[in-house]
Amino acid sequence: MKRRTLLTTGPLAAALVAGTAACSGKIQTNQGGGGGASGDGTTIPQLTFPSEVAENVAGIKNFNPLSPNATSRTYFYEPLMIRSSMNCEIVPWLATEFEWASETTLIFTVRDGVTWSDGEPFTAEDIAFTLNLKKEFPGADDIGLWNETFGAPAESVTAEGSTVTIEFSGLAAAKFDSLITAKIFPQHVWGEVGDPVEYVDEEPVGTGPFTVGSYNGRQLVLARREDYWQADKVAVQELVLEGNYDATNAALKLAAGDLDAYWGEIPNPEQAFASKDPELNHFWYAPAGSTVLTFNLTKAPFDDVAFREAISQGIDKDEISAKSTYGVMAPASQTGLKLPYAENLLPEAYAGQDTVIPFDTAKAEEMLDAAGYAKGADGFRTLTDGTAFAPKFMVQAGWIDYQAAADVVVRNLQTMGINASVQTSPPEAVDQHKKDGEFDLLLEYLHGGCEVARNLGSKLSSDQVPTADTVFANVGRWIDPETDEIVAELSGETDPEAQKELTGKLVEVMMTQFPVTTLFYAPARMIYRTDKAEGWPSEEDPYGTNSEMLMIMTRLVPPSA
Repeated sequence: MKRRTLLTTGPLAAALVAGTAACSGKIQTNQGGGGGASGDGTTIPQLTFPSEVAENVAGIKNFNPLSPNATSRTYFYEPLMIRSSMNCEIVPWLATEFEWASETTLIFTVRDGVTWSDGEPFTAEDIAFTLNLKKEFPGADDIGLWNETFGAPAESVTAEGSTVTIEFSGLAAAKFDSLITAKIFPQHVWGEVGDPVEYVDEEPVGTGPFTVGSYNGRQLVLARREDYWQADKVAVQELVLEGNYDATNAALKLAAGDLDAYWGEIPNPEQAFASKDPELNHFWYAPAGSTVLTFNLTKAPFDDVAFREAISQGIDKDEISAKSTYGVMAPASQTGLKLPYAENLLPEAYAGQDTVIPFDTAKAEEMLDAAGYAKGADGFRTLTDGTAFAPKFMVQAGWIDYQAAADVVVRNLQTMGINASVQTSPPEAVDQHKKDGEFDLLLEYLHGGCEVARNLGSKLSSDQVPTADTVFANVGRWIDPETDEIVAELSGETDPEAQKELTGKLVEVMMTQFPVTTLFYAPARMIYRTDKAEGWPSEEDPYGTNSEMLMIMTRLVPPSA
């Protein structure tokens, strides 16, 4: 008998992890994309955002979202669904609902009444065509549908009427979040382009809310589609994308009203921007994941859990937050989960507890002494065999927040008697050391997304160790067969309660084995003005982040009187 599960919103949705996508049964979601224009004729004439394309490739006209230098990859081609990175709610988009008919069969129901921007009807065949194109041209499989990454590969994708059915070769629940992000292409256009990765798309035909108004190589002007399938929810008539601004210029542009929103880093946004006009100037740095201290677990003493735990105890995360983020981002939970948004995933043993490892130098030193890392005549600690060691903390040059964090960590290590120093290197050099495993300590990002198997799990899975060519998530080289089994089981699990239990086992690894040490939450930045538009995500209404701009466009309304 199939189990029908209603979609849960808010923090509880995080407890479903892949489970909202993986329950054996049908999930009916609400049919709209959120709030938006009031429908009484009021509009937002124009908003200006930074360009989506890097300055060094500005001038290229290519709207292919598979291109690394797409002029825009947000506003033309749409996904099946949008999952809020904050509350994990799944919002229907080109698909209105989905059903796991079995553990290996996923069925999407396609929205009626959608047209492509050239007037042709959008159909289930367009979805099947797009997904099968990723099989024919593996370079286009940006969602991992046809490979074995976090779940079994697809065997077939077929369309019939208003449904699309995906048959997998095995358990594939953890593929859901990436699958629903696939940008859907029109078969009547893209069926003739050959390799989609190589296609230069100068005149996009999409289902999205905008069409190209003009582009002069610097400024892209998008015009609202009157026939967009949810046009009544899009109040913005014209969207201007221009400029690649540094923090100083962005703050000036925002203050002058020449820029309405910005996603880059502005140090101390409260002082630099919000305080200048508290009525109109706002920011929200939502937690997207965690910045973590990564040990090279293949080298002594970092292969010793007692050493790692002591280090975690002796690092001042409050000071790191203050120095790196001006206190905007809170110290991160050692669980690896994004709290409080995923608090319902916490196992009973940690529920209601402060899972940020407290700063206690004296306790850290006691732990190091007890573990055999004694101080030598020079005051610095040696390895357990008496060998001197002086670890290098590798940090990317120009990454101001990472450099500030590294300075505090190294000072904390020296206070504990560890002869550590900072080694500043170009970002590409740091990536190379991640690939070859030649490092002692460095900082990394741990994604806080809703698919725990793909995020926390990838940081701990042995098949995610970097290769000579690719930086995968398990940079520290945590190798543990039991952990691998947990991640594999979680990747295919369809029952929410079982998912929570398995997530709890990964939390236990983080809390007791310290494969990485979490420092502070990493931000998804959103800095904005409210003189032209209201309805932006905020701490009070955390419905999404800058990763969900399509959804945000349906929530923006003209400012209230």
